[in-house]
Amino acid sequence: MHIIHHLSNRFPPLILLLALLSAFPPLATDMYLPALPLLQREWQVPLVTINLTLVIFFMTYCAFLLIYGPLSDRYGRRPPLLVGVGVFIVACLGCALAQNAGMMVLGRFLQGAGAAAASAIVFAICKDRFAGPQRQRIFIQIGVIVAAAPMIAPVLGGWIIELLSWRWIFLLQALLGTLALIGVWRMDESLQERSPAGYREVGMSYLRLLRNGRYISLMLTLSLTGIPVFAFIGGSADLYITQFGYDERQFGYFFGFNALAFVLAPLTFSKLARRYATLQLLPFGFMGMLCASLLLLLPILPPPWGLTLPMFFLTFSFSFCRPPGNNLILEQVDRDSGAASSLMVFVFFSIGALSMWFFSFEWGDKIAMLGQMGAISIACTLGLWQVIKGRLRTGT
Repeated sequence: MHIIHHLSNRFPPLILLLALLSAFPPLATDMYLPALPLLQREWQVPLVTINLTLVIFFMTYCAFLLIYGPLSDRYGRRPPLLVGVGVFIVACLGCALAQNAGMMVLGRFLQGAGAAAASAIVFAICKDRFAGPQRQRIFIQIGVIVAAAPMIAPVLGGWIIELLSWRWIFLLQALLGTLALIGVWRMDESLQERSPAGYREVGMSYLRLLRNGRYISLMLTLSLTGIPVFAFIGGSADLYITQFGYDERQFGYFFGFNALAFVLAPLTFSKLARRYATLQLLPFGFMGMLCASLLLLLPILPPPWGLTLPMFFLTFSFSFCRPPGNNLILEQVDRDSGAASSLMVFVFFSIGALSMWFFSFEWGDKIAMLGQMGAISIACTLGLWQVIKGRLRTGT
């Protein structure tokens, strides 16, 4: 009770609800990661097939992002959220009952369709209720809370597998979804002026965004930073459990250590942001990711630390950039905020899902491949940043 009271004082109930909704993707993914090698053995299927349950989740998630955002602009934020969270709960129960890889893929498909409502609409709610520097502070607050999900989820998943069964992972996710559903039901509608437009105007909203050069270029530039992070998420269980020989519980500790960077980085940024502008701070995060990627290519440390420590610093640098990057992207639009939020998350997770799929193949040295993916993607980010930063300063 003391912890709940402390959280309610530190973070208002709306922020806690938005954080829980934002955490749907990491909760639906990271808690399940320790079970991947186990399911591969239990169902006698290749790793690429099991990893398809991750890729399908994110691809479905990305596709439905483009649907929920415009719907939230037309019908308000609450109705699509209620539908999406309800689908997520049903999908969690379906995954818990899965008897083979095909049933799990179907369940994960529905999970992605439901989770997309949360991610697509959370950013739009923030844009409805908060403005400018306050919205950036809210993004950082949500980022700090959400960061606990990838830190705790795999540890919790490992313990659940050891003490109960992997099926209880999805039952717990259904419970968390139910709590979110209650919160959304009690939440006030944040959208003041609904768009009366039909589906044609929904398409036009995306066309307007595609013509917004600053929005598109900044979104693509920052989305590339997720490539090594998503590749690690998709392949970490295979690396630690299959390659290094750790059990599911030990894997949870390694993954949780990496996820600690998601907590520390936004806190660090929030302190530095009091003295420096976002445009000054972001390049430091990019350079940190590049240096960490190069460390993965150098066999300096013995396993598993040659993977664990560089990935910690890479994740820290990525998380340092992500919340202010989201805010900076949304600052480039004056209308269609629901569609803009959806498209932003769609591009980010689509690129991430493709990197998961690419990394799941049988590469000779997966750690070196991870370093190459990071070095190439962040080098592209730095190059694009040099092109667009002047346009951001001048507003052209």
